[in-house]
Amino acid sequence: MVIGVAHKAAEAALERYFGYPSFRPAQEVPVASLLANEDILAIMPTGAGKSICFQIPALLKQGLTVVFSPLISLMQDQVAGLRMQNIPAAFINSTLERNTANRVLYEVRQGRIKLLYLAPERLGSESFQQFLREMPLAQIIIDEAHCVSQWGHDFRPSYQLIGPFLDSLPKRPVVGAFTASATQEVEADMKRLLGLEKARVHVTGFDRPNLSFSVVHPDKKLPYVLEYVRKRPNDNGVIYCSTRKDVEMVYGELVKRGVEAGYYHGGLADEVRKQQQDLYAYDKVKVMVATNAFGMGIDKSDVRYVLHYQMPSTMEGYYQEAGRAGRDGAPADCVLLYNGRDVMIHKYLIEQSVQEPNRRRIELMKLQRMIDYCFTGQCLRRYMLSYFGENVPWQRCDHCSTCLGKGAERDMTKEARAIIHAIDMTEERYGASMIAAIVGGARTERVVRSGLDRLPVFGSLASLDDSEIKGFIKQLVAMGYLQSTYGKYPILQITPGGEEVLAGHSKVTEVRREIVKVRSEAPRSANGAMHKQASRTLAAKDSLFERLRQLRKRLAAEAGVPPYHIFPDTVLIDMAATKPKTLAQLFQIKGIGEVKLKKYGLSFLQVITGGTHESGR
Repeated sequence: MVIGVAHKAAEAALERYFGYPSFRPAQEVPVASLLANEDILAIMPTGAGKSICFQIPALLKQGLTVVFSPLISLMQDQVAGLRMQNIPAAFINSTLERNTANRVLYEVRQGRIKLLYLAPERLGSESFQQFLREMPLAQIIIDEAHCVSQWGHDFRPSYQLIGPFLDSLPKRPVVGAFTASATQEVEADMKRLLGLEKARVHVTGFDRPNLSFSVVHPDKKLPYVLEYVRKRPNDNGVIYCSTRKDVEMVYGELVKRGVEAGYYHGGLADEVRKQQQDLYAYDKVKVMVATNAFGMGIDKSDVRYVLHYQMPSTMEGYYQEAGRAGRDGAPADCVLLYNGRDVMIHKYLIEQSVQEPNRRRIELMKLQRMIDYCFTGQCLRRYMLSYFGENVPWQRCDHCSTCLGKGAERDMTKEARAIIHAIDMTEERYGASMIAAIVGGARTERVVRSGLDRLPVFGSLASLDDSEIKGFIKQLVAMGYLQSTYGKYPILQITPGGEEVLAGHSKVTEVRREIVKVRSEAPRSANGAMHKQASRTLAAKDSLFERLRQLRKRLAAEAGVPPYHIFPDTVLIDMAATKPKTLAQLFQIKGIGEVKLKKYGLSFLQVITGGTHESGR
């Protein structure tokens, strides 16, 4: 806990600048550690407010706080948000002209800057390292610290320059490393490479209660996405695709239908990517279709949904990308669309791109865990938390597609025994395709040649189609009755739980996954006029929240900042619910600091009260 005088000073700064009377429980330990000059390794979920954990100590400490950040767009967004609060922050990166960069360095030397954001690549310059050595360093902060580990999903070689730089300092300052996700392997790497073996490790938990998780098995993905977006015309969303081709295809189909959309992938020129990112940040488009290159570069707090057009290859990657939704704490949806073809593509890419055998085995193991997530019958949130080593007492969250009962349960013990029996009779030599062919009664050339059509279990599930059998096999793996090896040609093996089923000592209950069918589209004009009109009608809905959003958008345009820098959606929701009549009442809303109250308070009161507000505090 933050204690004593430091606690009071930290809370006073928090309320003054950010409008919150107290720290969240998850923020207490990192703030206290940094104020006490104790190294901290903090693993906090996206949206937990990790930036405040080092920004408040930076304001209270004498000297400079250096923040290493992985992306130009991310550090620019952070600095813009701080400057909105009159906090002296700056960044140095490749976008700055030499004169501008020199001016920033001069201000740093003069002690006018409290937080300096840098890309770790800057440490490749010995002269720049020397410049930092000469500064009175209060804190070194490593944001997205998982990037230091080769076992992480966003490995950045430049992050490995940070450890030697810290060792080279005449006096090592307090170090804070922050990340949203880390397995035990990644955590060990962060400690070793950043010299944090004695640091306090703070794991707040990975749960994001405001996010609703769903796995959907649509018969056709594109119609599902188009229908989903059509129903939410006023919401900001991100649609992740695995390939550039799919990004451009989905983007093109949305635009045809009058949806205000942008697109982003690694094949675009730098200026185009910057343009697209700005369009989304400044609410000029509502939907961003992107590859995972868009990942850490988005710090937009009011994303109301994240759709995954394909299944990601790792749970770490999915958690990071899905976690871009609902960073303001308001409800948001995370929907993953599953198709078996996604699995085949991921396996191919792993086999082709990962040469080191042990690393390939690990990547295939991670992929299997992701497949299991798509077929598990247990709570999706519980499954995800278990992956990151977090055990929870509850079995249901009542806030995911499994717990909400979108699939009906049925006894599948007979079918499970047939599949397990086939694996046992073939001495665990085959994968899912061959086992499905055997129990499905498919007399393929390979089945007949091997004499497998003469097995007693052959054709025992002939009433089911091949895809249904394979889907059920995936469920048996996810449920722990079977396991799959991690090679180019995975082999099914029976677990002790599967042996219990085979022996007749255990029953198997399957959660029947709903195959979502989307209705055919209504006729539309070539330019999508119908959808445009529907969007306008919904946008024009006379609600206070909507009017506050429009005011925020106008004020943001005047200030040249993204709308969420003015206020997040949660603040507007509270304004609409409480309808404050004075500045004093407005100041009671969490998330409104003194600076923004003075800048924007009267403007929002005018909208809330219809121009009849009292200006006194």
